Amino acid sequence: MNISTIAFPRMHKGPEEKRDFLPSLFGKMGRLTDKEIFLEAGYGKDLGFTHKDYLKENPRLIFLESLDELYSKDLVIVVRAPKKSVIAKMKKGSILFSMLHYEARPVRNRLIQKTGILPFSMDGITNDEGKRLFVTYEGTANPAVKVAFEELKKRHPEFSSPGRSPLQAVVVGIGPVGQKATRAFQKISDAEFLPQNLPGLIITVLSRAVLRDEKALKTILSSADILADATKRKDTSKFIIPNSMLGNLPEHAVILDITADPYDPAANPPTVKGFEGIPYGTLEKYVIDTDDPLYDEIPPFVDTSNRRLCVSCNAWPSFEAKKCMKIYEDQLIPFLSILLKNGPKDISEDSDYPMNRALARSTLKWYQKHHQ
Repeated sequence: MNISTIAFPRMHKGPEEKRDFLPSLFGKMGRLTDKEIFLEAGYGKDLGFTHKDYLKENPRLIFLESLDELYSKDLVIVVRAPKKSVIAKMKKGSILFSMLHYEARPVRNRLIQKTGILPFSMDGITNDEGKRLFVTYEGTANPAVKVAFEELKKRHPEFSSPGRSPLQAVVVGIGPVGQKATRAFQKISDAEFLPQNLPGLIITVLSRAVLRDEKALKTILSSADILADATKRKDTSKFIIPNSMLGNLPEHAVILDITADPYDPAANPPTVKGFEGIPYGTLEKYVIDTDDPLYDEIPPFVDTSNRRLCVSCNAWPSFEAKKCMKIYEDQLIPFLSILLKNGPKDISEDSDYPMNRALARSTLKWYQKHHQ
C-alpha cells in the first residue's frame, strides 16, 4: 500500500506516561515528506510542549481530537502498543509502528493477524548480528537500578554500618540490559559508598547453567540483597526462577523486575514472568510491598507464597522521558524514510539493504516464521 497519511496518537497509559515524540521529530519529517501528518490534540503537553511548539517545527501538522480518526490513517506511530480494542478498529492493510513485544503477547499477535494490519515492532528491529536498533538500554536499566537501590537503603538493617559485609546484587541475564544494569549497579555503588568508606556492592551475573544448579542457586540467593531480572526469554510460558526458590532470599531483599513481562492467562500456554509470583508494576505503582493488592491480580495458577518487596515497571525509559524520546527520534527517522519512500512493499529479509532487512525482522510474519 502507499502511505498517504501518518498519525501520532498519545498513549493513554496513565498520567505518568509522558513519552510523546518531541517537536524536532516533526521538523525532520517535514523535510522528509509532504504527506499528511496528524497528531492527537494535546500531543506533547505532558512534556511541557504546546501545539505552537510543534507547528513552529512543521506548520503543516494537523491536530485531531478523535482517536478513531487517528487510528484510521495509513501509518500509526506510537511508542507503547495501543489497547487491543483500538487495534481491532484499525483498517486492513494499515501499518502499526509500535513496541509490540511479540514474544510476550501471543493474544495480541493473533488479533493483529486477524485484523489484517501490518505491524512493525520497534523492539524487534535488529541488524544482521541481532543487535536492537530501536532501544535505549541505559534508559531502561539506570532508573530501575536506582529505584531498587533506594528501596534497599530503606530496608537493609545494616546498610550504613561500617562493619557489615559487602552488599550483594545478583543479575539474571547477560544481554545488553543485563550489562547496562551491572554497570549501573557499579556506578551507584561507587557514588554511594566510596565517600563514606563503606563496603560496596558485589555484582554477580548468573548464567543459565547456574540457574539449573539448585544447590548453588540457593546459596547465591540466600545472600542476595537485590535480585534483578534482566532476561529476554524465547519461551515466556516458563519461569526462570520458581517461587519456592525465591524463599531463600533474605527478608530485606529487593526483587528488581527490569524486563516487566506480563502474566497472560488467556494465552495458550499462559505467559508468565521470569521470576514466579512477583507482581506486574506500572509507572503509577512501581514499588510493590508484600501485602500490596497487586499480588491479588496475579493469576491463581502462579505460586506467590514467597514474597519480597518488588520493584517493577512496564515503562522504565519514561523516568527520563525527553532524553528517551530524543534517542527514539534519531532511531526512527531512517526507518520512516524507508517506509515513506516506497511503502512496505520492498521490506524483505532478503533485501540488499541492511536497514530494509532490519525492518523485515520487526514484522509479525518474520517473528512467526523464525520463532514459532
